[in-house]
Amino acid sequence: MTTGGRTAEQNPADAHDVIRVVGARENNLRDIDVVIPKRRLTVFTGVSGSGKSSLVFATIAAESRRLVNETYPAFVQGFMEASARPAVDRLEGLTAAITVDQERLGANPRSTLGTVSDVGALLRVLYSTHGAPHIGSPQAFAFNVPSVTGGGAVTTQRGGRKIVERKTFTVQGGMCPRCEGMGRVSDIDLTQVLDETLSLKDGAITVPGYAAGGWQVRSFTESGLFPADVPVDSFTPKQRDDLLYKEPTKIKVGGINTTYEGLVPRIRKSMLAKEPEALQPHIRAFVERAVVFGTCPQCQGTRLSEPARTCLIDGKSIADACTMQISDLLQWVTRLQGILTGAAPLLENLKEMLDAFVLIGLGYLSLDRPASTLSGGEAQRTKLVRHLSSALTDVTYVFDEPSIGLHPHDLHQMNELLLSLRDKGNTVLVIEHKPETISIADHVVDLGPGAGSRGGRICFEGTVEQLHRSDTLTGRHLADRVRLKSSHRSPTDMMRIRHAKTNNLRDVDVDIPVGVLTVITGVAGSGKSSLIHGHLSPMDGVVTIDQTPIKGSRRSNAATYTGLLDPVRKAFAKANKDRGAKPAHFSANSEGACPVCGGTGIIETQLGFMETVESRCVACEGRRFKDEVLAYRLCGRSIADVLDMSADEALTFFSQGEARLPAATRILSRLKDVGLGYLHLGQGPPPPPPRAGR
Repeated sequence: MTTGGRTAEQNPADAHDVIRVVGARENNLRDIDVVIPKRRLTVFTGVSGSGKSSLVFATIAAESRRLVNETYPAFVQGFMEASARPAVDRLEGLTAAITVDQERLGANPRSTLGTVSDVGALLRVLYSTHGAPHIGSPQAFAFNVPSVTGGGAVTTQRGGRKIVERKTFTVQGGMCPRCEGMGRVSDIDLTQVLDETLSLKDGAITVPGYAAGGWQVRSFTESGLFPADVPVDSFTPKQRDDLLYKEPTKIKVGGINTTYEGLVPRIRKSMLAKEPEALQPHIRAFVERAVVFGTCPQCQGTRLSEPARTCLIDGKSIADACTMQISDLLQWVTRLQGILTGAAPLLENLKEMLDAFVLIGLGYLSLDRPASTLSGGEAQRTKLVRHLSSALTDVTYVFDEPSIGLHPHDLHQMNELLLSLRDKGNTVLVIEHKPETISIADHVVDLGPGAGSRGGRICFEGTVEQLHRSDTLTGRHLADRVRLKSSHRSPTDMMRIRHAKTNNLRDVDVDIPVGVLTVITGVAGSGKSSLIHGHLSPMDGVVTIDQTPIKGSRRSNAATYTGLLDPVRKAFAKANKDRGAKPAHFSANSEGACPVCGGTGIIETQLGFMETVESRCVACEGRRFKDEVLAYRLCGRSIADVLDMSADEALTFFSQGEARLPAATRILSRLKDVGLGYLHLGQGPPPPPPRAGR
């Protein structure tokens, strides 16, 4: 068949059936070229640090997102996340990319499965239009919207006369007034907050961050509401009440106008308004020690106001609907389709989203499940719900190790999900290590051969069968078989958990042996995370390492996060003390920072509504420190030279000669032991999961 003298095989559109990457140099990529087939499932393999994320996320997905953002007006772009063009010569055949990473869902204590998936929003609309008795708009069923009552004077003109009337109004929200939509209330143990035998000046307040003489404590000692040099147990009842519970009041501290507030409401606002997982470790330890949480007696943990709980459809309130398992909720919504004929479009949308939850194996969850308690695998699949019922095709989906933490049964479901996305005409790109997921690939790209500076090259492109026959590191390991241990260590003690009932746990008793490696297994949703994070993590001496991203500024790096920079700074200061060097000189956050870029090594140029341009600082040439600081040496190396080293190189440097530094080698050895020897010490921001966990 011919069309306009050109055969179907010669159609120019055929040239766009691939994603073509030419000259990719992002991070450790070595000017690589790669061709990726569209509408296929392509798996990217290789050791950690070989450049997979740099190619897939930092190059392909980042450029796709940037090009989509450029289609919006400049004014709208000003509200979007700015991103520079990746270091690549040419990218062809890109389509809109949707990234599904390992980042856990938000730590906002009001986030639930219903709010993050938008299923809750559909339920609120359903109850506001078809619930009885009618109580208001959808926000009347939202547990994060308080009810507000107000009033004022309204001036109107009638018959040429001005008439002033007093009117009141009420905005109906769904928030429980007792717990403010949290579903739980807290009781603070005052013995953990105050040492009443001491005065405020001597450190009576024992809350972290409230050091005697600090600004926080000065707002108490200089408030004039009570004596600062008298033990708290000598206060009058009113003085004690002002110290603990007083409402916000304007005061002056050191000539500065500020607001005084009682200690208890301060603690509630600064520490209890967040999920414990979002707090710093020492703050979390204080909260676990000083605060007792319980179910709100007014809303029974539903977070909702009484009117929202009394509005019913088919005998069920919205709180009842949110506590049902999604599989049961789906059956109820299907039943409503035969009852509420006027809500057919809304119920159909709701049914599609609930069907998607069941399809991806999350039918056991309920919509009131706090988002922060979802496991990494559950969170990753939840992000996909809205895409499964989408009519869009020819989209590029990018997954970051979707199999991580999944049971073999759930891994099969995830593989089916990836294949279903491909079969709808989408391009699926997956970074993966597990043979079970690699085996379903249509095309494989193997990067390596090593990590960091020893990686960044394409070692193999082809099918899974060809990968098995290749002489690559990945190809050889696909044939490996795990050998069972012939001997086992004996435990030294037991950590005992009794009557565990968090989330779906059913009064579980378990003894976990100490001194041996114990694995907690089970299908997704069986209660593994609830058991460990809900009952084992709070125990003394237990350190929890999870998939939560490392928090830090753009100045944070591997050296600052691991604590390596502290002994290194002291070593530089000691080696150059005759020239007046101090440890603070060797920090890009302190005295040693380049005054032009502030220690970031980068200059940002704001161009109004256009994209912000980042360029290397010309003063320090991107090295982040002052010239006089860079002149200080330790065995011939400057602080910038050390931060440019990989962990492996630094381990060699600090293990010998005058640079020998045992405190540094201990940290560097741990980085090497967990497979992160290729990381550069100055690399920042900190790496994403799973490297962050290591």
